[in-house]
Amino acid sequence: MRFRNSRLRTKIAALLLSMTALWAFAAWVTLREGVNLLWVSTYDSQLATPSDPLLVELQRERRLTAIWLARSGPGQQALLQDLREQRIRTDKEAAALREGANSASLRRAADADLEKLVDAMLGRLDKLGDQRDAVDARAVAREPAVDAYTTTIGSIFRMYDGIGTLDDEEIAKATGNLIELNQTWEILSQEDALVAGALASGHLTADDLTRFVRISGARRHATEKALAQLQGQDDIAYRRLTTSGALAKLNAVEDQLTAARAARGSQRPPITSEQWRAATEPALDEMRDTVQEAGERVVEQANPVAVGVVSRLALAGGLGLLAVIASIIVSVTTARALVRQLERLRGAAWELAEHRLPGVVERLGHGEKVDVAVEAPPLRFGSDEIGQVGRAFNAVQETAIRTAVEQAELRRGIRDVLLSLARRTQTLVHRQLTMLDTMERRRDIETKELEELFRLDHLATRMRRNAENLIVLSGALPARGWRNSVPMVDVVRAAVGEVEDYTRVTVLPFGPVELAGRAVGDVTHLLAELIENAVSFSPPDTVVQVGGHLVASGFAIDIEDRGLGMTDDKLNEINARIADPPDFNLQSSVQLGLFVVSKLAERYNVQVSLKRSAYGGTTAVVVIPRDLIAEPSATPAAAGATTENGLEVRRPATAGAAAGGRPAAQGADAQAARSSGATATLSPSSTGPASTGPQPTGPALVAVPPPAAEPPGAPDGAPDGAPDGAPDGGTAPPSRADRARSPEGAAPEDGGESATTEPEDQPPVPDISTTPSGLPVRVPQANLAEPLRADETAAEEQEEVEDPGRSPEEIQRIMGSYQRGTRQGRSDAAQAERQERRENAAEGEEDQ
Repeated sequence: MRFRNSRLRTKIAALLLSMTALWAFAAWVTLREGVNLLWVSTYDSQLATPSDPLLVELQRERRLTAIWLARSGPGQQALLQDLREQRIRTDKEAAALREGANSASLRRAADADLEKLVDAMLGRLDKLGDQRDAVDARAVAREPAVDAYTTTIGSIFRMYDGIGTLDDEEIAKATGNLIELNQTWEILSQEDALVAGALASGHLTADDLTRFVRISGARRHATEKALAQLQGQDDIAYRRLTTSGALAKLNAVEDQLTAARAARGSQRPPITSEQWRAATEPALDEMRDTVQEAGERVVEQANPVAVGVVSRLALAGGLGLLAVIASIIVSVTTARALVRQLERLRGAAWELAEHRLPGVVERLGHGEKVDVAVEAPPLRFGSDEIGQVGRAFNAVQETAIRTAVEQAELRRGIRDVLLSLARRTQTLVHRQLTMLDTMERRRDIETKELEELFRLDHLATRMRRNAENLIVLSGALPARGWRNSVPMVDVVRAAVGEVEDYTRVTVLPFGPVELAGRAVGDVTHLLAELIENAVSFSPPDTVVQVGGHLVASGFAIDIEDRGLGMTDDKLNEINARIADPPDFNLQSSVQLGLFVVSKLAERYNVQVSLKRSAYGGTTAVVVIPRDLIAEPSATPAAAGATTENGLEVRRPATAGAAAGGRPAAQGADAQAARSSGATATLSPSSTGPASTGPQPTGPALVAVPPPAAEPPGAPDGAPDGAPDGAPDGGTAPPSRADRARSPEGAAPEDGGESATTEPEDQPPVPDISTTPSGLPVRVPQANLAEPLRADETAAEEQEEVEDPGRSPEEIQRIMGSYQRGTRQGRSDAAQAERQERRENAAEGEEDQ
């Protein structure tokens, strides 16, 4: 029980103590020696054993090659046959060495240095084929050919140096002495090849004698060095070799050749080939036997060391078994307690991450109050280290829930601030629009000043849309809707009227489709954001086309620009964001318009998607569900008739009086006069496309610009597409009809009843024809009120009789009369709109 309740550090120390002692003992006492012994055994079986016979065969092939290259005349074919048979024996031994050198066991045992030496040795063996071809073709001299074989044999001896490192000092020293004896044997073999080749040529050159003296001196020096280092049986055997008759006879023959060095140039050798062979072969055989005996003694000396290593491994294995058993017992008892505590901690963490924290966040999103102490009760895990972790986890979960509450309150505060700012901005914008409306109705205003007021009016309309964006971000509703359905073309025009560069937008023909009144405001806002985006991200000399048509799932509106477009990855990312709008955060402000579009689309189940345009730009497809599409209402023909370009068909003016005796302009031209820039097209001098806006006739239609005076001398030549309030054929900005977003034939929910009435009588309808571009032909005075038409007709008749032209004073009088008549006809509508603004402003102040 005391151990179970001890600290976690004590438990871990007890768990690892036995294993640490076991592995420390095995590592420092036996493991290194055992591994080294295993490696030595691998080196001996895979490298040393197959390389020893290969050395003998390479030395013989070197000697035969030197003789073959030096001899000419009869007997060459027999000598070549002997050389080829020797090559076969060499290749057989080389294949055995390659197999051992490439074995997996050797590669695991060898270190990086030994691997390099083995690879170098194998590389020299691979070059034997090219060397032999050169020898057969006699393309190489005798000395370079002999040196090539010597280099190959030297790579094997360098490999011996790499495997001669052992932990046992005595065995390592004996192995080094054995390598020295092998090198002495190799030097004697080099000397034999040199002299045999020279004797086969029939003469000794000065170079041959110099090489011979150098090699024989190196052999004698190596012999003396080996005698100084050998001990025991090796020393006795090697001294017996040096004093034997074979080695003494070899030394005597070497002395004869050394004495012949004094002669210059080539000379006949002082000995024959048979004498040299009789002196060297016994010496080579005895030296080889001595080396093999020394190797056997090294192996015998290593056996006791191997037995000791194996014994220590067995001892370590027994102790290790006991340590492992003890470790298992300790581990089982300790692990049970640890697992139970950790499982509790893990379950609490998962409960917090998967259930409690998401539930708290969801409840906070619904506006509920959350008690941190109740939602984050402390968990008890004991007093050890795991218990300390549990207390830390309690602090973590309390901090997480408290942070979630604070973040929710912060988001709520940001939303309330946004909503307050939006309401205040709405109030100021409404006041600004009221002031603009009053200024636009002044009787003494000039045409140019009126045009500037219209531009301010359009700017205020865009400011109102930005304020509504803040309302959408705050999660509230803009609180503007219509009771009755509205023609879809008027909704699109209203959206175009809220765009800054509206003159670049072309509205294509729409069918007789109407939108449900409850969605008019938000759908118009959604379309305005998409159209604004299309205009902003396309070149200024291109157009943005807006078209619509019925589809199986509702009504589709296409907004196509001709900009640079986007990549497929970017389109997929934006479409995913629109389809599944994320929660708003401050980092989303970079793409504020798309966020507003996604929220508005989600509110009415409107499908919005972006795709590539055939012109290289982007096409936004807005599919309005069928439940928002209404049957066309019974409205006057002028309210819904459009030309091929999406403009309203112009109708002749109607005469009549509304309530209070004020003229009610119900025709399309009067409607265009009321909305001015809402139905905006380019003048004949412009090169951009036409753009249209909403054409409201309800009480919210105010701030009507006076029509521009027609230039003298061309009363019938004004283009039908030019707005009545644009001087000199210019393009007037969207006016109050766009800003109010009250499409034709629809009454705002909180704006009151419509003040328009049907005229008592109508003049004859003139013939309506269209120009080649699809625009209706203007009919002079067809859109004027009856009194103004009579005045203008009388004035024209009088001018035709008296004077073919008009003076500036007469033009001013005519246009002033026209302005007074049209303003008087809109007074009822202006009063209704001002009443609506006051109500909206009052609601905004209450929200603050």
